[in-house]
Amino acid sequence: MTHDAAASATQAASRPGAPGLVRTLLAVYALLIVYASLYPLEGWRDPGISPLAFLGAALPRRISGFDVVINVLGYMPVGFLGYAALRPQRRAGPALLLATVGALMLSIAMEALQSYLPARTASNLDVACNALGAALGAAAALEVLPRVQWHRLRELFLPGHDIDLGLVLLGLWVFMQLNPATLLFGAGDLRPLLETAPGRGHAPQFFIRTEAFIAAANLVAAGLLFSSLLAPGRPARVLLIGLLAAALAVKAAAFAVLMQTELLFAWLTPGAQAGLASGLAVALAAIALPRTARLVLAAMLVMAATVLVNLVPANPYLAASLKVWQQGHFLNFNGLTRLVGTLWPFAALGYLIFLSWRRR
Repeated sequence: MTHDAAASATQAASRPGAPGLVRTLLAVYALLIVYASLYPLEGWRDPGISPLAFLGAALPRRISGFDVVINVLGYMPVGFLGYAALRPQRRAGPALLLATVGALMLSIAMEALQSYLPARTASNLDVACNALGAALGAAAALEVLPRVQWHRLRELFLPGHDIDLGLVLLGLWVFMQLNPATLLFGAGDLRPLLETAPGRGHAPQFFIRTEAFIAAANLVAAGLLFSSLLAPGRPARVLLIGLLAAALAVKAAAFAVLMQTELLFAWLTPGAQAGLASGLAVALAAIALPRTARLVLAAMLVMAATVLVNLVPANPYLAASLKVWQQGHFLNFNGLTRLVGTLWPFAALGYLIFLSWRRR
């Protein structure tokens, strides 16, 4: 990397908005790792040995290639974001080292705490894979950041840390599509937490209409929130279609990886299809509304969709498909995506209210 390239990368990362967004993303991702590592957060007990004893233990007899890949991939964003956050204040070498060591310390802390959970097993192999993933992520950032003008992507949106929070919310909206057990764009289901009884049965046509409204309402709400964060003069409709494409790609990938390849589009039920078509049409038209009207409409749609999600019983179209998903194999992943999906509409509602009443 040349001196000019390094200087331009540092200047790009130092522009207003870029470092703040990176640090926010890093903090949120670290919290997600903590929750996923310690899920289900119950049954704590004293193992009777040092919580760091696993570091000197022998490697597991049976090593799952899938677990190795997941542990490497899971920590690559930590290394990437850690390097991006440190780069404006430090040279490339120290930033890469600190990002990797910081991720290593996080991994050791999580594995040590897992020693106190009967449902989890501390593993030195997991620590090694996490450290490798963080190092690869930091190395990727070292090569990518000088070549990509990340600040220009941030300049698509309004400046300010409050806007960074909105972008993180939208990132979590895409992330929560990884849970195949939820309706398309469905969020805010409190029944698993409250352990309430399932709702009464309904005719299939009821599910189609309800699922269509939930998908359409949440799509429009996310689209209006997204458009409210954009800077004036940006191609809002084109960017919105890109956001929707990313969310649908994540949904399809979740079904392909966590279930079976032939169930790639099992989530695309009749209700989901109707909700997608109507929601996209309404969202593209509603972008023309004044900004305050968009925020108010988005808040109303989030509330309406959340109420319906908590009233409608399980979707019969997905019941057969979900039987092939061995949730026990992905217990921590399932718990993480479910938590994000449960809390997202309430966080989004508070954020929409904040944007509506704030004086710029």
